[in-house]
Amino acid sequence: MSEADKRNMAAIVVENLTKRVPGSGGDGAYLTILDAISFAVDAGEAVAIVGASGSGKSTLLGLLAGLDMPTAGTVRLAGHDLSVLDEDARAELRGRLLGFVFQSFHLLAALTARENVMLPLELLGLPEPRAKAEAMLARVGLAHRLGHYPKHLSGGEQQRVALARAFAVAPQLLLADEPTGNLDAATGEQIIELMFEMNREAGTTLVLVTHDEALARRCGRQLRLAGGRLAV
Repeated sequence: MSEADKRNMAAIVVENLTKRVPGSGGDGAYLTILDAISFAVDAGEAVAIVGASGSGKSTLLGLLAGLDMPTAGTVRLAGHDLSVLDEDARAELRGRLLGFVFQSFHLLAALTARENVMLPLELLGLPEPRAKAEAMLARVGLAHRLGHYPKHLSGGEQQRVALARAFAVAPQLLLADEPTGNLDAATGEQIIELMFEMNREAGTTLVLVTHDEALARRCGRQLRLAGGRLAV
């Protein structure tokens, strides 16, 4: 198989990805956050992105999701080049391919647990969103909390709702950004066990941003960012 064929089959292909932002001095200088990064992630692989605070981990995740656009370079998700898609097309691709788990949960306060999980299903026009949402919430141990709003849920329960929402659409790729950052150690360990278990069941490709080295070692491979570059 040629290298081009391998790239086309990969879940993620990143080539010479660069992100610069204007510096704070107002003198026209730029700050380079990511500098010509290249890597690929195979379908079904679990990869951790690690590095010190400010090393560009979350910026990289945002670029992988098409939530931000690079200064240079390309990101391909399941063969789709994000650089040639407009904002609406990127949003449509995210809805079909990606699930997200964030440090701060990102649940909608005005919606119940059930409604938060139903929302992406409804946006995609998938059948039986209510039944699917209830089944996913039961899977994460929240069958008794379907009608509760986020403010009435603990941090661990909110992250379980976020996991249910992420996996409800059967994503090809799960992006997780410090998923235990707002949880105590015991609750965080429960969430991580559940996330890896659900990821194995679904055969999802996982990209996990973390500063926790022990958590990173649970992934099959680690990509270490330092000074905006991948450390060799």
